[in-house]
Amino acid sequence: MPAFSPSTRDPAPLLERTLQHWGGRGDVWIFGYASLIWRPDFEHAERRPARVHGWHRALKMWSHVNRGTTERPGLVFAMLSGGSCQGMVFRVRERQAHAVLQTLWLREMPVAVYDPRWLTCQTPQGPVQALAFTLSRRSPHFTGTLADEEYRRIFAQARGRYGSTHDYAQDTYHGLRQVGIDDRALGRLLQRTAPEAARA
Repeated sequence: MPAFSPSTRDPAPLLERTLQHWGGRGDVWIFGYASLIWRPDFEHAERRPARVHGWHRALKMWSHVNRGTTERPGLVFAMLSGGSCQGMVFRVRERQAHAVLQTLWLREMPVAVYDPRWLTCQTPQGPVQALAFTLSRRSPHFTGTLADEEYRRIFAQARGRYGSTHDYAQDTYHGLRQVGIDDRALGRLLQRTAPEAARA
C-alpha cells in the first residue's frame, strides 16, 4: 500500500466554481451513483433513473475520512473515465440549491479529492446536466488495480466517520438493487471477498 498524504487542494474554490457554473438560476440536478442513491441526505423535488456515458462506477478511491483513516485507509466509490454508469439524478429546487451544495461539499469533499463535473445524464424524460463527483486516474487517491486479498483486508479493517468500507460497499450494492440497478461487478467482488470465500 502506498504512503498517504492529505490532498493539497482546497475544496472551497471548487465549490465556488460549481456555484458560478450554476449561476443561481434554475433548479440543480445532482447525479448519484453510490451512497447518494440510498442516503442522499438532502431535500429534493424529483428523482429519476439516469445513465451517464463515458464514466463508470468503481470502488477504487482511497478514503481517509469517511470510510477509513490515514493509518488504515478505506475505500469509496468514484466515477472513472470509460464505459457507462447507471444511477439516479436528483432535482434540487433553485431556492434550496446553494445550501444543498454547501452541505454536499462537507460530505463529499472534506478534502478536495473528487473532480466535480457537470455531465449529461440520460433519463426517461430526456437529458439533464447534473453535477457528479469524478476521479482522475492521476490522483494519488486512485487505487489502481487491487487484488481480492487487499479488498478483503480493507473490508475487515477500514472504518471512518460514516462506518466501515465493507458496510458501505454492501449498502451500495443493495441500494442499487432497490432502484433496479444490478451492478454485477460489485456483486462478484463482494462474493469473492467474503470471509467464507477465503476459506474455500
